[in-house]
Amino acid sequence: MRTRPLGRTGIQVSAYTLGTMMFGPHGNPDPDECARIVHRALDGGINTIDTADVYGGDGESERIVGKALRGRRDDVVLATKFNGPMGPGPNRGGNSRRWVVTAVEGSLRRLGVDHIDLYQAHHPEPGTDIEETLGALTDLLRAGKVRAIGHSNLPASEIVEAQWVADRRGLARFRSEQPHYSILNRGVEREVLPVCERHGLGVLVWSPLAMGLLAGRLRRGSAETASAGRLHWARRHMTDGRKLDAVEALVPVAEQAGLSLPHLALGFATAHPAVTSAIIGPRTPEQLDDLLAGADTALDDDVLDRIDDIVPPGTDVGPVDVAYVPPALAHPELRRRAPGRR
Repeated sequence: MRTRPLGRTGIQVSAYTLGTMMFGPHGNPDPDECARIVHRALDGGINTIDTADVYGGDGESERIVGKALRGRRDDVVLATKFNGPMGPGPNRGGNSRRWVVTAVEGSLRRLGVDHIDLYQAHHPEPGTDIEETLGALTDLLRAGKVRAIGHSNLPASEIVEAQWVADRRGLARFRSEQPHYSILNRGVEREVLPVCERHGLGVLVWSPLAMGLLAGRLRRGSAETASAGRLHWARRHMTDGRKLDAVEALVPVAEQAGLSLPHLALGFATAHPAVTSAIIGPRTPEQLDDLLAGADTALDDDVLDRIDDIVPPGTDVGPVDVAYVPPALAHPELRRRAPGRR
């Protein structure tokens, strides 16, 4: 497994990152099998594991990962995230200092570790001053509880703003971004990935298999359907006819290249010079084995050109239900002048 530098942190991460969103009752409810997936990934050359406090519900994914890493912690670049709701009440989530300093203690306890290698804001929070979040994260860095900080799903303008605030206020800089990126959703190629390169950020892309659409099993005319969980969280994405048409067009590209569709998709995601690592989220050991078998895939220009013809650079075939939507797009009143006002 190739390794690459995580931006300018000096940390080396594997070209694939093991994502653990599927660990727990909403994916694989067997903690022993999840632990076997972790061990097999490490044995296969993966050295980076990504989780989040909300994965599995009530931190279950973090607990599974922490137990699986006992005796192997020093071999792993361990990443987790904060922001999502972790209980009732308005202050049990978000990016405020109040929550960040509480959330990190919960993650450290569930993981059973004394530090987190990469601590990430899971989503933007426009109502919280970025200086508030960066100030709290800077204190965690100085206390040794985290080694590097990053964000996920930030628009390019907010990435630049965060870098500016850190510089002007003497705070720690974000060192990584975790955007959604796949053959079917290439919008981040326009601004997010170039901005990350410009500011020296590592990039860990999530869902390079487009939440399973590029896994090769969900085809037009196939009897197999998406899982109930995926249909619950991303029904528009999983049933988008334009995306299913694009998948059908990609299948012969993969076949002529001598690749499976998942290996084509991962080869595409890791081919972009701004991408440090692609997060894979296997639910079973067999799925992991199949993905690891394509770790050395390198796509030539002819194959990449054919992919460009099917899904042009910088375009999204369609929206992803779980992707971050800026407030100005989510709330019509932010786009419409009130009656009587000029």
